[in-house]
Formats: sequence, structure tokens, C-alpha cells
Amino acid sequence: MNRHIFFILSLFNCLFVFSQKELKQEVYFETDKYDIPTTEESRLLLFISSLSDFNIESISIYGFCDDVGAPAYNLKLSQQRANAIKAVFANNEISESLISNVDGKGEILLKIVEEKDVVKIRGLNRKVEIIVKEKVPVVEEEPKIIEEKKKDAAELIKGDIKVGDKILFENLLFKTGYTILMPESKKVLDNIAKSLVEREDIYFTIQGHVCCTQYSRDAVDRKTKKQNLSEARAKFVYDYFAKKGVNKKRMKYVGMRRKFPLGGEPELDRRVEILINYIDTSLSVK
Repeated sequence: MNRHIFFILSLFNCLFVFSQKELKQEVYFETDKYDIPTTEESRLLLFISSLSDFNIESISIYGFCDDVGAPAYNLKLSQQRANAIKAVFANNEISESLISNVDGKGEILLKIVEEKDVVKIRGLNRKVEIIVKEKVPVVEEEPKIIEEKKKDAAELIKGDIKVGDKILFENLLFKTGYTILMPESKKVLDNIAKSLVEREDIYFTIQGHVCCTQYSRDAVDRKTKKQNLSEARAKFVYDYFAKKGVNKKRMKYVGMRRKFPLGGEPELDRRVEILINYIDTSLSVK
């Protein structure tokens, strides 16, 4: 495709299509290509970022070609385009379990598009359509269950701990693809930092984790564009603790990538925990 025409198509289609129960996005490709053009990848990442607050039920990805080329070739190329889009979702912390369809549909005939310019029509047909459906909440009356309150991380740190213990920072949630804390999580981290300042006898490693990546690779930090999001999240917590008064000599940080998924909801794998490495018994616990 002529690069000027491709750029114009990108501008004309830069807006997301919103509806009450689903979001739609289209990604356009150059002739005979399934690599995502840079401008289109930027639009796609912006769209994925917009899904952070969307309660996703399913994602469908459909690939298409123009009417040039043999049907078998077009069918293969359209599937490769759909697969390329799926890979971007998977490497940006969107769980593959949410992706219900990844299908190559082959070519779109010229008459389907309301346009007289044949070159532009074919450009519009070289695309992938993405449909994200919203999960409709089911309101159920919760049974009244009386149970013992579980101790949070800040309380566990104050208690009886030993070398080798791992403390999960529950309710410490990050925005998808970023080291940015969700607003409700700042107080959680403040309480943990306070407990760690008091427990000056423990030395620990901060471990960052991510969800929803392929082949155990780390996810992409959308701010820096580096594929080290688990480490970036661990370093964010490290720096946060240091600002709150925790001695840096007591801390290390490491990215665990997606080596240890918890097996629950994807957001729970976007987590941080600490591993107790050493306890200085010469210091009394405050």
C-alpha cells in the first residue's frame, strides 16, 4: 500500500468504537504483510490500555485480506494477521483465556465497502477486527458467613516470621501493563512500609510477578517499552519503601516474570511479595 494512503487510513480510523456492552477496534496492514505497522501498533496499545477498567467477558479477533491473491493464500495471511494481534494482547497482560476467537476469514470483496476508490477499499480490507464484550454482572444475594479475619501483609510482618517465609501483598494491584498502583492500593503499601520500618531486624527480597504472557516471557512495561514489567514493579516497591524509611541495605528486588501463576483471576498475578532472607536476632522486635 502507498505509505501516504496508509497514513491517511490510520488517521481516519484512530477513534475507538464504543457501545454499552462491547468495544471494537480495527488494525490495518500493508499489502502481503502480517507484521503490525508502527502507527497501528501504537493505536492497538492505546486500545489495550483503555481496557483496564472494562470488565471483559470475551475477546474476538478476526483477520481479513483484500480480494487480490488466491483464496488459500488470503486465508492463511488473514490467520497470520489475527495471530499477530493475539500475540500483542498476550504480551500486554491480557489473559489468553479471555480470547475466545482468533480466526482468519480470508478476503473481503470490493462491493462490501461503500467507497469508489479501489486502492482505498483494498486498504480498508487489509485488517483485523477486534471485538471486546463486557461481562454482565450477575447480582446474587451473598450468604452470610462468619469467618475469622485473615491477617494482611502488614500484620504478618509484625508477627512471628522466619527465614524462607514468603509474604504476599494482597490487594496491592497494578494497572494493566504499568507500574502504576491502583488508587485503592496506596494505603496497603503505606501500611506494609510502616511495618517494615518497625521490623528493622528482617532482610528480604521484593519479588515482582506478571500475568498473561506467552512462553514464560516477561510482559512489556508500556511506559518504558521494555519487556521487564515484573522487575519494574518490584523496583517500584523497592523505591517506595526506601522513600518511607526502609534501609536499602535490607532490601533486594527481582522480577519473577510469569514463572509462578496463582491459578486464579489474572489481576491476582500482577502482584508483589517478599521473601525473608535473613533475620538479625541481635535486634529486638519492636
